[in-house]
Amino acid sequence: MIKDLHRVAQLVEGDWRGKHVLVVGDVMLDRYIWGDVERISPEAPVPVVRAAHRTARPGGAANVAMNIASLGARATLCGFCGVDGEGKDLDDILASSGISSATVVVPSHPTTSKLRIIGGRQQMLRLDTERTDGYPPEAYTALLEKLESVLGSADALVLSDYAKGVLSVEVCQAVIRSARTRKIPVLVDPKQRDLTRYAGATTICPNLIELCAATGLPAGPLDELLSAGQRLVEDLGLEYLTATLSEKGIALLRPSSRWIAPAVARQVFDVSGAGDTVIATLGLALAAGLDVESAVQLANVAAGVVVGKVGTVPVTREELLMSLMPQMDLQAQEKVLPPEDLGARVAAWRSAGETVVFTNGCFDLLHIGHITLLEDARREGDRLVVAINSDASVQGLKGPSRPIVGERERARILAALAVVDAVVAFDEPTPLRLIEALRPDVIVKGGDYSEETVVGAKEARSWGGRVKIVPVVEGFSTTKLIARAAVPAGA
Repeated sequence: MIKDLHRVAQLVEGDWRGKHVLVVGDVMLDRYIWGDVERISPEAPVPVVRAAHRTARPGGAANVAMNIASLGARATLCGFCGVDGEGKDLDDILASSGISSATVVVPSHPTTSKLRIIGGRQQMLRLDTERTDGYPPEAYTALLEKLESVLGSADALVLSDYAKGVLSVEVCQAVIRSARTRKIPVLVDPKQRDLTRYAGATTICPNLIELCAATGLPAGPLDELLSAGQRLVEDLGLEYLTATLSEKGIALLRPSSRWIAPAVARQVFDVSGAGDTVIATLGLALAAGLDVESAVQLANVAAGVVVGKVGTVPVTREELLMSLMPQMDLQAQEKVLPPEDLGARVAAWRSAGETVVFTNGCFDLLHIGHITLLEDARREGDRLVVAINSDASVQGLKGPSRPIVGERERARILAALAVVDAVVAFDEPTPLRLIEALRPDVIVKGGDYSEETVVGAKEARSWGGRVKIVPVVEGFSTTKLIARAAVPAGA
């Protein structure tokens, strides 16, 4: 288990939102034709796929950038593309995903693309369009100029090598030196048997086959292979080596130590893109200042998510957070969230098919009426979000003598209740803006309201939600408690 799971979850929810990762490498476009197989062709012993729909997704280094963007951070992509429809499609997808493109157009080369034909959930055929005979010198010069212009703002650098010619020895060494001078961590996903071009990086992340190729050793026995990997760390001037070992997990190798993070058990549908997810998550975690052991474990969890998908599909921040939640026994302080982080947690609940219930109020001097309302609200769905008026909002509604209990204390008390899954404060007189952002499935209010007077009722109905009015406990209110406390004893 990750040693500081709550810190990691907090990082996933929002702390790495401002981080910038630069990805350099072989940019690709992955095209898919999806269909069904019902018969064998009479022309040849091959299945006939009846095409149903087509999709296109960024692949290679572009998929690493997509993973970083899907995890909520800023990504910039550098590489080569051609003057063709694939290059335009790739640029459009990257732009729509919020990824900054610093690609260099090379007219003499096509955009590297792979067409996969999927029958049901099984890949039937892959057709590649590419040139691997190297690029002209002026293309590399333009690439290095672009890299220098964007590297200074990066918090981490990922070199994604698919052996298509972008990451030459000269490019690798120039960008590694420049990044390390700026104290920027450099992570490499290699495809070369000779790893010396990556010397001086923070870490290289080979898979089991790539580690075998680099060391000249077979996959078994593992102990001998890992020892050879440890020697590579010293020989190449790395800080450590992070090797993905398939079902065995991820090995973190240093010259004098080794540690393996066990794989997260998942049903595997497709491993394409899993390495991209690992290095993207690892790079982003290191950029955010997470210790490498926790970063490796987090990357392991992310890989477990992505192998359960079909095709090159990035992991999202919500999916990663949802995968962490079963391991977390959320304490009260982890339930109190700012609105932007609450949105990520609500999205994670939804990705797991859970319904979200929302209620709101001042909740000043918590009493039995409040508890009954919250218990009733929790029965309406899987997760309960409680929104409280901030101190300024309460004063605007109730006057300068309120609240009796400050918003921080009110939030902490509510979060300690087992029926409450999240608490958030809002400054406005009503929580309408928050409701519109979260789009809860159910809004719950007490019986002193009618559905027509509930803030957000109309909006909830517009997205298929509903309003539930629950009975109040007669005779209990904060105002009455304050009045009762003000009466002298014996009066």
